[in-house]
Amino acid sequence: MTPLSGSTGAPDQEVTVMVTRCVDPGHEEAFEEWARGILGAASRFPGSLGTGLLRPEQPGGPWNILLRFEDPASYRAWNESAERADWFARAGRHHAEDTRRELHGMEGWFATTPAGSGRQPPSRWKMAVAGTLSIAPLSLAATLWLSPHLAMAPALRSLVTAPLLSFLMTYLALPVVTRVLRRWLYTRPPARPAPHTRR
Repeated sequence: MTPLSGSTGAPDQEVTVMVTRCVDPGHEEAFEEWARGILGAASRFPGSLGTGLLRPEQPGGPWNILLRFEDPASYRAWNESAERADWFARAGRHHAEDTRRELHGMEGWFATTPAGSGRQPPSRWKMAVAGTLSIAPLSLAATLWLSPHLAMAPALRSLVTAPLLSFLMTYLALPVVTRVLRRWLYTRPPARPAPHTRR
């Protein structure tokens, strides 16, 4: 999780950063404790939209770290923070960054689904189609079955339903749609992030 330079994302786009770190055998427990500590600090940082830590798929494989920020400025502020620097000062020498990908906007949603892991994000028009197929059934269900039972002003009703739809879109609908449409969505060559050796 090293500082990024020259971010190309629009100022108002979410930033999703996916990092792999290689851990020396026998030091996995210490690394996981450190990783959860620094990710906990990042999740409380202004502008954070959440973090995640994925264990290796097989023994000896890389660990995957996920950070999401509401915009490039928030992510840059975290990278330059004294808190982050303090955590890296305690990192030890038994793990190192291998690769890193920075994604903006909807690219981050697609890259973090099981079907999109390790792949280049689909083209924008394909993301739009898959996004519509994911959100349309949820929106229809909310209109038919949820909204009639919420006796409140339309604006307040939207504040209640929006987080629910966002949650269902992220963790249910989009993973299902991307799995079903995997061969059509992910036609680009697999992502090959540039190796990064700092820290």
